[in-house]
Amino acid sequence: MTQEKKKKIIHIHLEKDNYKTVMTAGNHELISDEPEEAGGGDTGPDPYDYLLMALGSCSVITMKMYADRKEWPVEDIYIELRHHKDHAADCDDCDDPKTKIDKIEKEVIIKGDLTDEQRDKLLEISKKCPVHKTLLGTTKIETVLG
Repeated sequence: MTQEKKKKIIHIHLEKDNYKTVMTAGNHELISDEPEEAGGGDTGPDPYDYLLMALGSCSVITMKMYADRKEWPVEDIYIELRHHKDHAADCDDCDDPKTKIDKIEKEVIIKGDLTDEQRDKLLEISKKCPVHKTLLGTTKIETVLG
């Protein structure tokens, strides 16, 4: 008999400071905000920063777990991420000419005495982390008023 995983519950509260939000996950509390030029107070990372941090941390953890199982000498892993929107040049028949596609650039730097094959495998593994799969998969978001 498999044990069903508990649903993760995250609480988000919009504060009185324009766009500042307090986010709670279990015992952990984080702040999110918009930059000043967008009308926020810049008191915390913006939502896209958190999205990139989720992808980066999941990728690093997945790569490290794999390297540990293989007993590969990984000393450190760095990931630099950038997010931007590109005009959908490859969408010739889009209805809206202003359509843009989200792009995330992910640069992986691995420290350790590894072969090229091991580095390539770890890069491949970085694309198999659960957050990466979620971002590329089909996700349904069910929204209701409470």
